[in-house]
Amino acid sequence: MILESFETGPVDCNCSIIGCPETREALIVDPGGDADKILARVKELGLNVRQILITHGHFDHVLAAREVQKATGAKIAIHRKDAWLYRLTPVQTKLFGGSFSPRPPRPNRWLCEGDVVEAGSIAARVMHTPGHSPGACCFHVANNSLLFSGDTLFAGSIGQWRFPGGSIEKIFASLDRLMTLPDETKVIPGHGPHTTIGKERQSNPYLDEERRELLRREDAERPGLFKSILLMLAQAVGLRRSG
Repeated sequence: MILESFETGPVDCNCSIIGCPETREALIVDPGGDADKILARVKELGLNVRQILITHGHFDHVLAAREVQKATGAKIAIHRKDAWLYRLTPVQTKLFGGSFSPRPPRPNRWLCEGDVVEAGSIAARVMHTPGHSPGACCFHVANNSLLFSGDTLFAGSIGQWRFPGGSIEKIFASLDRLMTLPDETKVIPGHGPHTTIGKERQSNPYLDEERRELLRREDAERPGLFKSILLMLAQAVGLRRSG
C-alpha cells in the first residue's frame, strides 16, 4: 500500500493519498487546500486518482476539491447529510476569516453506511459517524489496519460538536463505535498527529463518563440547529457588508 498524509490549507487539514502499488489506482481523502501540492505528489507517485473522499462538509476539508477533480477526473464522494454544508463552503470560509472560495463541484456519489470504495487492492469501508456534522464519515481500510477518522476522532480528543448540525450524543456514540475496532488500527485524523485505536482506548478523556456528563450539562444551554444556522448566515451577511 502507498500511503502519504500531509497538512494542507488554512487550518492544516490532513490530506491523505492512499494507493495500490500494483494498479497505481488511488484515493484522496480530504483535499483541504494547496491543490498544487496534492497534485504534485500524485504525479511524483505515478498514481491515477479514482475517487476523492470527503469525511465531512466543512470548508477546511474541501477547498482543493474542484482543482484536484479537474486535474484528475476523479469522482467526489460525500455523505448526503452534509450536502448543505458542502454547498455553503464559500459562506463557511468567509465566516472563518478566509478570502472568497468558489462553491465546490457537485458530488458524483452519495456515501452510505457500509459502502466500500475501491482503488485497485485498496478497499475503504464507509462508517457513518455523525456528531461533528450530520454526515460525518470515517473510512476504514481493514486489510491495512487503517482508519481515516476525519474530525470525529483526534489524538487525545474528538471533534467539535457545537457547530450547526453537530450533536454531543451522536459524537459520543460515534466515538464508542470506533473503539470497537482493533487496537492496532492506525488512525489518521482530520487534523493533528496520527494515533491508534488502542492508544485512544486507554487515554482519550472523552471516553470518561463523568466528563461526558459534565459536557452534556454544558451543552444543554446551546442554541438548536435552526437558530445556529440563522446566526451563521447573519454573521456571513455582516462580514460581507463590512468587507
